[in-house]
Amino acid sequence: MTGPKLNEKSFVAGERSGTKASAKYVRSSASKARVVLNLIRDKDVRSADEILAFTDREMAVVVRKVLASAVANAVNNDGLDADELYVKACFADEGPTLRRFAARARGRGTRINKRTCHITVVVARLDDDRLQVIQAKADSRGGATARRRARVEESRKRAASKKSEVTEPADQVEEQEEVTSVNEEVVEAEASEAGEEN
Repeated sequence: MTGPKLNEKSFVAGERSGTKASAKYVRSSASKARVVLNLIRDKDVRSADEILAFTDREMAVVVRKVLASAVANAVNNDGLDADELYVKACFADEGPTLRRFAARARGRGTRINKRTCHITVVVARLDDDRLQVIQAKADSRGGATARRRARVEESRKRAASKKSEVTEPADQVEEQEEVTSVNEEVVEAEASEAGEEN
């Protein structure tokens, strides 16, 4: 007999908590998936995605796709804002095991278990207190970004003004060279005229 199931973080049978997405029959063991899922549990969606992007495990790619699918389900089906979501629950259940064998000595064989798992990610909206904390952090980062942008603009202006100061004397040197070359031509012409008269 199968009754209503309890989800992780759901304490009442049959209660639907959050928006979920799942990947079934993933060709990896559940224990390997759980190592990655433990990294993102209770994190906001943006932080979880960054963690998965830089996690050097093969299961991180699959978990990241499931997370993106859960966020898309929440946005399209439940009308939630993606920036207000967090990973409410994530778990990996064992799937069917594919049994293969490797040849051994004296005509015997050793069993090889090719494990599979079902990965589930549940996302839900953050409560107002946690949202305020995250927005405050984002605003402080935004202020730092604005200050840095202003510093960069000032340094570019200073570099441009120094460059123009350096180029102005060079222009004056070129003008002086042109004047001296014209003067030399005039002197040569006068000398040649004087030579013709003699």
